[in-house]
Amino acid sequence: MEKIFCKFKSICIVLLVVAFGFWSCKQTKLDFDYQSEVPSHHLLDSLLTLYIDEKGWVDYPGVKQDSMLLNEYLESLKANPPDTNTWSREEQMAYWINAYNAFTIQLITDNYPLKSIKDLNPSISIPFVNSIWDVQFIDIGNTSLSLNNIEHDILRGHFKESRIHFVINCASISCPRLLNKAYVPETLDSLMDKQADEFINDESKNLITENRVQVSKIFLWFGKDFKRDGTLIDYLNRYADVNIKNSAQVDYMAYNWLLNSQ
Repeated sequence: MEKIFCKFKSICIVLLVVAFGFWSCKQTKLDFDYQSEVPSHHLLDSLLTLYIDEKGWVDYPGVKQDSMLLNEYLESLKANPPDTNTWSREEQMAYWINAYNAFTIQLITDNYPLKSIKDLNPSISIPFVNSIWDVQFIDIGNTSLSLNNIEHDILRGHFKESRIHFVINCASISCPRLLNKAYVPETLDSLMDKQADEFINDESKNLITENRVQVSKIFLWFGKDFKRDGTLIDYLNRYADVNIKNSAQVDYMAYNWLLNSQ
């Protein structure tokens, strides 16, 4: 039995490696050269204010009943893809962060009730190949995108901004808190810093002491994003309330995929 388990574990690891390699080869070539106006995010702001509390818990039934507000906002995004020639970096990033969060909310409400976003995966799901995050249900301009396209190809790949991990929300309890307001270019940088600080010092997400840190698996899955200018501990020390020693032991907490519903 032990040999069978080890063999199964090895196969799973190989499949994950293949999946990551496949994703790296098939990254969407995105056309950022659109001529469009920067859309207002006030509709999303109104929706989030109404249906998300201060802790980031979402009233999905409420959003479902008020779907016209969400749909109107999403239509404005679809009709106005970012123009990299005229839009500022902050305008583009705010657009894609809001798009990720809003389309995730739509995905959940369209399939509500459910216990976890992972319930929408096929019975045999391979990351970066056929998971719910790989379904290209988002039509922006002339391009069909998945949530993974927005997160990995655009926000991570194009902007190379580590703090996006603290502002996009995967509709799960272990995700960073979903703000009850939209991101706008004018305050984007300060809000990303605020979200990074809040997430890293949230003891339900990370347990930090001088000699040992137990951190979210976000820091494992996307480790290279946090090590561009040093070690993971260097990055954590930018925001942590505790000064972590360089020799501190690093472990990773279990990820809770249950829905972030009220």
